[in-house]
Amino acid sequence: MTIGVVVFPGSNCDRDVRWALEGCLGLTTRFLWHEERELSGIDAVVLPGGFSYGDYLRCGAIARFAPLLQAVRDFAANGGPVLGICNGFQVLTEMGLLPGALTRNRDLHFLCQPVDLVVSNPSSPWLQAYGLGETITLPIAHGEGRYQLDAEHLDQLEQEGRVVLRYADNPNGSVGDVAGLTNAAGNVLGLMPHPERACDPATGGIDGRRLLAAALG
Repeated sequence: MTIGVVVFPGSNCDRDVRWALEGCLGLTTRFLWHEERELSGIDAVVLPGGFSYGDYLRCGAIARFAPLLQAVRDFAANGGPVLGICNGFQVLTEMGLLPGALTRNRDLHFLCQPVDLVVSNPSSPWLQAYGLGETITLPIAHGEGRYQLDAEHLDQLEQEGRVVLRYADNPNGSVGDVAGLTNAAGNVLGLMPHPERACDPATGGIDGRRLLAAALG
């Protein structure tokens, strides 16, 4: 099994993701440059955090047009597992693979801190190793992590069980305390916290391990 880690100009968490997957979990990864056009031999895709294309216009707005992302779109449509972390979550919303948008944090400050998250629906393949209502701790590092969606569509997501992670103590003003959500099929997950930074005991907790290990299928 090979997990593809997409690399954009401005990505800065691609190496973190590779270390978590290879160094901590023993999985095989391959960096995928944004100008590539196919995903041959890839079993799961991770869109890492960072500042793709310098976050010009708005976070993820330019990255959505990268040639590789058409292949990612097709991969997801065929049930392939796709994980978007932080900037990767922003890219997924810009692509339309996930609804809503990520905007400036409520207090307009960059936030870099551990946060407690509640697993509100573990039915997604990415979260099946967690228990319903379980509290886990992952770090955040973002300036534009405030999830926005109108009340009608948020209620629809709630009813469909697609809000899968919530902030226990909302740090950024996200509606509904949303920290992570999936597409309707559950194979695409976007979240603002960084599971790859919670895999190595040398750097703190390991609550992110089970999420990343789900790439094994």
